[in-house]
Amino acid sequence: MSSGDSRRIPPTAVSNTKLLARITTRSEVFGGKPIVRDMRISVERILSLLAQGVSREELLADYPRLEPDDVRACIAYGHAAVAAPPPQPPRH
Repeated sequence: MSSGDSRRIPPTAVSNTKLLARITTRSEVFGGKPIVRDMRISVERILSLLAQGVSREELLADYPRLEPDDVRACIAYGHAAVAAPPPQPPRH
């Protein structure tokens, strides 16, 4: 948004903590990669489809068990992954 843009970002109805609770891992599913609500739908898959230009509406139609907050949770997970500070090498 430009500084002259009068639109405001609406407050989120669901906190990132609640969104991230939708993301789970199980070692026996996709080798422990993050998945959505214990379903066999990986966060990686959802983020890949979004990156390819698939809309949220198309995702929800193609994956009927997904909910809108599941898609938001995947985006929040991706954000959390890149926002985390990088690991620091040990000091000698």
